[in-house]
Amino acid sequence: MVLNQATLKRDGVQDFVSLRTTALVITAYAIFIIGYFLASPEVTYEAWQGLFSNLAMKGFTLITLVCIMVHTRIGLWQVLTDYVKCAKLRAALGFVLNLMAAAYVAIGLIVLWGV
Repeated sequence: MVLNQATLKRDGVQDFVSLRTTALVITAYAIFIIGYFLASPEVTYEAWQGLFSNLAMKGFTLITLVCIMVHTRIGLWQVLTDYVKCAKLRAALGFVLNLMAAAYVAIGLIVLWGV
């Protein structure tokens, strides 16, 4: 049995299922937010703060932020391994881009739980 060390002993099926699952969560969140905008006659700061002060909304947003990071990490790995042939450049780009994805989630959490 051959193990591909670049995928940390994962297989393509796990990546496929992870991408599809995270895409469904992100889509559900986007549909909810679009529905909120369409259903609300006027979106004010108070209405927006009221929406995000709800614990269920914070949980849904937290799950979505983590899904965005997982989706991004898998997508970046696939794109970088397909199009960047130099291993050192691929590693550097992967590190910087994954660090940015983690920073986006961290900033999102700070903003989310600061409400």
